[in-house]
Amino acid sequence: MDREEIKRLLPHREPMLLLDTFEREDDGRCRATYRIPDDAFFCQGHFPGNPIVPGVILCEMMAQACLCLVGDELAGRIAVYRTIDGVKFRSAVRPGDLCEITGKILERKAGLLLCEASVAVAGKRCCSGTLSFALVNLS
Repeated sequence: MDREEIKRLLPHREPMLLLDTFEREDDGRCRATYRIPDDAFFCQGHFPGNPIVPGVILCEMMAQACLCLVGDELAGRIAVYRTIDGVKFRSAVRPGDLCEITGKILERKAGLLLCEASVAVAGKRCCSGTLSFALVNLS
């Protein structure tokens, strides 16, 4: 899927849509990519002269990839974080980097999701963790 197809699954829009591509694997996992723009708003002051993608943005990229797995269930709802557990940041991600995001759903029950995800650049894992979400009705 490209960005326009992803927009049919997720409510996110620019500048907070943090996926360029998305693929669902046969085993239920997902693979997504996102190239960090050279002028990314979240790097402009983080840090001048040495821009680094904030950890919360990496977590959001992982979340969006996992939520694409249940995108058809998001109609009329949004997913909000419940927990972010065991997240480890191993190396910096910078403007221009192509992020490779993987994820899978570990557990699903009554509008709650538990997912595992990671972000890598050039095959090197930069961030990983477990995320959980509540699917909340918009009305």
